[in-house]
Parts: sequence; structure tokens; C-alpha cells
Amino acid sequence: MLCHNIPRLLKNKYDTMAIYFSNENVKFDLPDPERVRRWISHVVRVHGKRVGEVNYLFCDDAYLLEVNRTYLDHDTYTDIITFDYVAGNIISGDIFISIERVKENARLFDTSFERELHRVIIHGVLHLLGQGDKSEDDAKEMRRREEECLEIWNTIK
Repeated sequence: MLCHNIPRLLKNKYDTMAIYFSNENVKFDLPDPERVRRWISHVVRVHGKRVGEVNYLFCDDAYLLEVNRTYLDHDTYTDIITFDYVAGNIISGDIFISIERVKENARLFDTSFERELHRVIIHGVLHLLGQGDKSEDDAKEMRRREEECLEIWNTIK
């Protein structure tokens, strides 16, 4: 795994013990992380899969650009990079999110930071569930599925 400094959490009744959040080069506290874990776990279960280990690392643009250059040989800024370690029905991966890009995208798309953050968080999960976004059709399907998952967010307490 790329995120060696991810803190380990105690297992809870929602079977979300394997969804971790950490920061690198950015001061950021994810609002309501337990609810986010329940939401991600619910989305994964709806797709007939189980959460293995999903590591989120919130960072700044410079950190994510370096990850992009080092591991993907891309020299561009991005809001998210997902490394897929899925094995069968077990969803695992490392998901890097630039908080700076999320803030900028929220402004550009005239949405709240929280909604854009949730969109990006679930975007990574959808990649782990097999949804691509490289072709125009795949990108449209990704957006549709993101919106579907954002509606689910509203039902999670």
C-alpha cells in the first residue's frame, strides 16, 4: 500500500473498520467520518461487494502532483487518484484527494465544498467498483452513478 502512515481504527458494528482517513501536507478534518464510512460501506454492499481496506489520503495539489508524476507518469494536477487493489468481491485501494482541487472545483461548478468532496470520495469508490471514466460514455455513466450515490448520502444517518 502507498499510505504507510494510515491510522488503524477499531472495528465497529457497520463493518467499516477498514476505511481509513489521513492527511498529508494539508490541515483538514473530514466532517463526520463515521457517517462517511457507513455511506461508503452501504454503496459497496449495494454493489454486492465487501470493503477490504480503503485508505483515503487528503493532501494538497503539490503532493498529488508528485504522486501523479511518480506512479502514473502524468504531469498534471488532478482532484483524485485511485490505486485499485480489488481482489474478487473485496474492494481495496488507496485514494488520494487534493483538498485544494476539491475547493476549486466546488467554486467552478457552483456547488458546496461538502457536496464536491462527497462526489470525489465516492468517485474513488466507483473506480474500485469497476466504473471507468476515460471515454465520454464512461464519464457520463460515472457522473450518473456519482449523483445516485450522493442521493444515498442523504439517507445515511
